[in-house]
Amino acid sequence: MTNSSDGRRPWTEDVPEGRLINRGHPAGDLLEAYDWTVLHRGVGELLVECHLPDSCLNPKGQLFGGFTGAYVDLVALYTSRSDTDPPTGFQSTVNMRVDYFEPISVGVFNIEGRVLHRRGKNRLISVQFRQHETTAVYGLVTMRDTAEVKSAGLA
Repeated sequence: MTNSSDGRRPWTEDVPEGRLINRGHPAGDLLEAYDWTVLHRGVGELLVECHLPDSCLNPKGQLFGGFTGAYVDLVALYTSRSDTDPPTGFQSTVNMRVDYFEPISVGVFNIEGRVLHRRGKNRLISVQFRQHETTAVYGLVTMRDTAEVKSAGLA
């Protein structure tokens, strides 16, 4: 894992075509996001094919519920970055809701992110997990661009 305290983001440098990120992102490495395949990337839209690492399994061989939020957050982040007038600064998740309908089990599944609404520095993003054409998880995320705006006033 790479420390980004120096401001660098090595997981975003020279990412191969069809991939979302490189190694080095703390959450991305846990989820093995460097192996995900980008199936579609459009304005405010992202569709990725993922696999389920053994480290994220519960004792029944399913996605441990606590890791689901990490998938939702990462896909929402990169969906937001694909939007019109993408955020320029660090994005913070200010709200996340996750509904579980079916377990995600070992194998391949797809996650689709879509920007539903934008206002000011905020974006509302839906994140839907599908396995075997079935919606297994649905998330809603509100993200805020926290880039500092330079004041024109007196310092």
